[in-house]
Amino acid sequence: MALFRRRKLPAGRRPTLEADERIVAWAGVGDDEYVVLTNRGIWLPGADARLGWHEIHKATWSGRQLALIASQEVDARDGYVVVADRPAVVYTLLDPENVPVQVRTRVTKSIAYTSHHALAGGGGARVVARRVPGVNGLRWTVRYDEGVDASSAEVAAATAELVEHGRSGIEGIVP
Repeated sequence: MALFRRRKLPAGRRPTLEADERIVAWAGVGDDEYVVLTNRGIWLPGADARLGWHEIHKATWSGRQLALIASQEVDARDGYVVVADRPAVVYTLLDPENVPVQVRTRVTKSIAYTSHHALAGGGGARVVARRVPGVNGLRWTVRYDEGVDASSAEVAAATAELVEHGRSGIEGIVP
């Protein structure tokens, strides 16, 4: 019965998946280009690697366009990493089906803890603990507000305290 026929991603556009990775949704974005969502993240057109759900800082859906702002690691510190935003990417989805819902659900589910804190001297820091698919434990990140001197010893000390406070607040609550 044609009514219940399932769409299939063209075989040549299927990304190379890890053993426990599976496709959950996909949508065309142009001439033979696709965004492909898996349980581990999202494969974007022209990318040679998947963007993990835990790496997406912000995702918005306009009804036609999916906009993503991913984070990139800019510094590794004891027990957490400092991240900053990459430039936004926007894709017009030709037949989105459940892609927007899956993106929202999976990005939201990756967040175990988030809290914004003011810092002495102005600005603030957002402390976030994210679940990383296929990895036990949480990945702790900090995103500083624009203008915060992240290299300052005082800012680094305050940030370490904020991360530790976050850890102690969810210890035993979040797997």
